[in-house]
Amino acid sequence: MAGREVAVSNPDKIFFPELGLTKIDLVRYYLAVAGGALRGIDGRPMALKRFVNGADGEFFFQKRAPSARPDWIETVELKFPSGRTAHEIVVRDAAQLTWIVNLGCIDLNPHPVRADDLDHPDEFRVDLDPVPGVGWGQILEVAIATREVLGEFGLTAWPKTSGSRGVHVYARIERRWTFPEVRRAAVALAREVERREPHLATSKWWKEERHGVFLDYNQNAKDRTVASAFSVRPTPDGRVSTPLTWDEVPGCRPDAFTIRTVPERFERDGDPWAGIDDAAGSLEPLLELSAQHEAAGFADAPWPPQYEKQANEPPRVQPSKKRGGPPTPEGIVPPPAPGKTAGPTGRRRTSMPLIEIARAATEKEALEGLERWKAKHPEVVPHLEPADVMVDSMRGRSTTWTRIRVNLRHVPEDERPVQEALEVDYDPWEGVVWPGGTSEYTA
Repeated sequence: MAGREVAVSNPDKIFFPELGLTKIDLVRYYLAVAGGALRGIDGRPMALKRFVNGADGEFFFQKRAPSARPDWIETVELKFPSGRTAHEIVVRDAAQLTWIVNLGCIDLNPHPVRADDLDHPDEFRVDLDPVPGVGWGQILEVAIATREVLGEFGLTAWPKTSGSRGVHVYARIERRWTFPEVRRAAVALAREVERREPHLATSKWWKEERHGVFLDYNQNAKDRTVASAFSVRPTPDGRVSTPLTWDEVPGCRPDAFTIRTVPERFERDGDPWAGIDDAAGSLEPLLELSAQHEAAGFADAPWPPQYEKQANEPPRVQPSKKRGGPPTPEGIVPPPAPGKTAGPTGRRRTSMPLIEIARAATEKEALEGLERWKAKHPEVVPHLEPADVMVDSMRGRSTTWTRIRVNLRHVPEDERPVQEALEVDYDPWEGVVWPGGTSEYTA
């Protein structure tokens, strides 16, 4: 392919157990939709998200290109907010695409820049992330509202399913603005959508303040990657992050777009995003809106924890954990589960009645543990609001793990269950000895 011969190792290795699909099936999928998949990643540096044991196995992110690689695998050096650098792979053709899929890359995670200009994004990304319990119809309503706002501010919106629980809305932009400027525009957009649809959408970063659908503006910060168009996601049914037309959005279902159905759709209808690269717009109108917000007294929105504190950023602390004038901190440190040394907030105090349900290697295992806990406490479930169930992706050594906590603030005090043994008790740091001799997660 593309004038190259590409070897696929272990082609019969099962990658999607429930579907019975193998690594070579994954390769064939990407070749079938290569025209669309390459449009989403062409010329962009890419973090390799590797599932060497298939979709059911653990994954790890590999930013640095493997040292053992063919001379026709292109790389470019990126500098990260931490100050470190890495040579990441850049894909431009089907041979290079096949080579990274052979490494176990189920989904594709490119940066929003091209290799010839790493400082000026050409892709504006709106990630619509629903809080637990929000229905699919509400997510689509927010997507349509996002399109309307983008259009009014001079940008053409392109929708796709995320392949998970949400929707992505992209816009091509001229390569004139830096990452901080693009993120400022994203914050302004999120606040404007929230203003227009206050019951459906939120721009609040802290999970305890969210409701409805969160517009994740921080996906536009430097070093953030998002699954690209036509990426297969590591779900049991092999869902695909699928580009749509806006006419399709109101009636679409995310489970209709899978590794089995999308190739036929692509062959029949082509790529709905075929014209995206010809629709680059200006961020100036959104940046003017951001300036209006600042003049009205709006501070910057919170950044992710690994980024440096910004000049106009509010205190990077959850609202429930803010400490004011009293010398003695308010709240308590919630007790840990039996057999653990750290509880739902680590060493931090909180005024919220939090309990921890699960620490799991995968989100699926954690959610299964949550359902078991709910079955034990059916009287509690009617009191819980969607935002009361907090599903957090946590950083491990080379991969992520999932923690689930429940906020009992809406449960009558005399009906609140106590902290019990975790339904799933996974230790991502097993075997690691920290100074002081402990090996358990405590942060």
